[in-house]
Amino acid sequence: MDIDSICTELRKGAETLALHNEAKKNYALSCVSKSLQASKSQILQANARDVERARNGGMVESLVERLALDDKKFSSILNSIDIIIQQTDPIGEETSGWRTPNGLLIRQVRVPLGVVAIIYESRPNVTVDAFALAYKSGNSILLRGSSNALESNKAIVAAIKQGLKDAGGNGVLNSLYLCDNPDHSDVVQILTAVGKIDVVLPRGGAKLINAVVANARIPVIQTGAGVCHLYVDESADLQMAVEIACNAKMQRPGACNAIETILVNKRIGSEFLPMLARAFDGKVQIRADEICYPILVGATRTGDVWQEHPNYIQRAVAEDFGYEFLDNIVAIKAVESVDEAIAFINTHGTKHSEAIITNDRAHAISFQNRVDSSCVYVNASTRFTDGGEFGFGAELGISTQKLHARGPMGIKALTTTKFLIDGDGQIR
Repeated sequence: MDIDSICTELRKGAETLALHNEAKKNYALSCVSKSLQASKSQILQANARDVERARNGGMVESLVERLALDDKKFSSILNSIDIIIQQTDPIGEETSGWRTPNGLLIRQVRVPLGVVAIIYESRPNVTVDAFALAYKSGNSILLRGSSNALESNKAIVAAIKQGLKDAGGNGVLNSLYLCDNPDHSDVVQILTAVGKIDVVLPRGGAKLINAVVANARIPVIQTGAGVCHLYVDESADLQMAVEIACNAKMQRPGACNAIETILVNKRIGSEFLPMLARAFDGKVQIRADEICYPILVGATRTGDVWQEHPNYIQRAVAEDFGYEFLDNIVAIKAVESVDEAIAFINTHGTKHSEAIITNDRAHAISFQNRVDSSCVYVNASTRFTDGGEFGFGAELGISTQKLHARGPMGIKALTTTKFLIDGDGQIR
């Protein structure tokens, strides 16, 4: 990969986009949406080949689900573009302004970051989301997907480029580039492209994220592995807790906002844990600590599903806590109080999404104020940590760091600011 020439073209694309107003960018995005729709059959066929290859290679089903596209997911992709089109263009927004005593007028305005790179695993929808968010915010983007989604990504990018061509002068063709070489050497080139790429975002599992953070010589916005926790407080509505736990673990276990650990107040463990196990119905493996394990085993009745699944309940080991399973597996631990739950989460979490189920308002406030995470829920599933659910249309990822952006990253996360100063001859 010739990173120099690629980035030169992307920089030219970013400079052209910086001159386009909201109407031009929206028109180009609408043409891209139409092109994707026209190419739906080819994209789904390419995706089917990726999925078949992944299954033949032994990929676990929860991760295959992240890779696979269907009619519903495809409609969601197009809907995301429509929402992005409807959003206000942030470029040029004046975030603050004032006049100094000597008469200088100082304004702080939003501008694009410039050339953005994203390195991501599976999830071909990210190809569209990342492009659309970058384009609307005036940025060029370098896409580096994983090899297991290569056919899908190539078909999607071909459709995007056709849409930009169809937009005529409103379409900036050199605003995106897809790295289609499965060789990991191009990742090294991206991470060391000092002065050529303004920021890189890793989106995927802990291994990918840690490798990018460790090796990048360019700025990184760290999107997070999701070791998410659910704490069931002693005052919780237990039926609500069961329903939220099932949703947060089982709906899409391979998603980064699925829970991996459930913390249970000791006072309600004997009542709550059998309810939870029966609701999981043999579909989730439970790895229980020394307090929860005997409660679960001792609560079995004739016909209970875990009697028919010897591996359904296991004893947890220390490594199960703070681990991202990305599968139908959950670790469960008993805690003494909300304070112990908060301390455990802040030690074992990845600052992604955490939740408490409680009817104690003081406990809810304490949990939200003290848990160090990008998204903290009370009486709701962590599965809502998503750009679409937050109204952004799409997201580049969930930022788990504290500088520049945090939580689901929409259009504004791809902007920075600069100061514009107007005077009439002032000197210092």
